[in-house]
Amino acid sequence: MKETKEIIELHETRVKEAKANMLPEEDIATLAARFKAISEPSRLSILLALSYGELCVEHITEAVGGNQSAVSHQLKILKDNKIIKARRDGKNIYYSISDEHVVRMIELSKEHLGCEE
Repeated sequence: MKETKEIIELHETRVKEAKANMLPEEDIATLAARFKAISEPSRLSILLALSYGELCVEHITEAVGGNQSAVSHQLKILKDNKIIKARRDGKNIYYSISDEHVVRMIELSKEHLGCEE
């Protein structure tokens, strides 16, 4: 009986900790939208290309093997979700990842590909 009481208390403590550290619903929605944007294969390919540095649309298209219209559409989604940023230099627009945390997430995910647990 004592062991059961200890387990219940432990679980109650964990629930309190989880509630205390829970993000506001608005932040959860924003985070979910960003994960959704990142998880689409063509956008992930673009992010993989940009993880090596800033590129223009033409070079991103070449790197990912897509067509310019489709790449531009995916870039807009990534930009709208604040995952990438753009800067203009003359006629060219250069894109880069807006937050190095995204690069770290991609690198960690690539490492996880080899895990079988």
